[in-house]
Amino acid sequence: MTIAAPKTYTAEDYLALEVESELRHEFRNGEIVEMTGGTPEHNEITGMLIFLLRASLRKQPYGIFFTDQRLWIPDRTVYTYPDMMVTPRPPELQPGRKDTIINPLLIGETLSASTQGYDRGQKFSHYRTIASLQEYLLIDQYSPHVEHYVKQASQEWLFREYDGLGGSFALTSVPVTIALAELYETVEFEK
Repeated sequence: MTIAAPKTYTAEDYLALEVESELRHEFRNGEIVEMTGGTPEHNEITGMLIFLLRASLRKQPYGIFFTDQRLWIPDRTVYTYPDMMVTPRPPELQPGRKDTIINPLLIGETLSASTQGYDRGQKFSHYRTIASLQEYLLIDQYSPHVEHYVKQASQEWLFREYDGLGGSFALTSVPVTIALAELYETVEFEK
């Protein structure tokens, strides 16, 4: 039995297909990968994060993007759709494109059972190659828990984690402090 090798695409092939697609896909160095849908909790948490950021950053020089905004990571030949990104305003776009950002300061991902390994591992490895990136948030959707990475220097990241609804964390790339009780305000956890 012969197993067929996966089809390899160019970035141009991917972009042509993605513009026409009703579904979102990541592009990982020649491979096109369909992105999974989220749970109500995933959407509530991501939505609340965006709300808290928007409320705190009104009239400041930052753009906040979510879910359907594509990010290009040229050093890894990856196109992806983070759950949330903050950029300086106006955002930098990939040359020749009007729909693909290249300069996030902050990226946030709400973890799911199917993506948490990728979000913590290979995806974070991709993100770390973005020169502008200063912070990375991983938000658990199953319990009040946030993993917060802050860039200290080239190839040096400080890790902090926050548990429970009584804590809060301060972002460093933008002037915002987020209380976990507010971030998880609309989520009911199993007891």
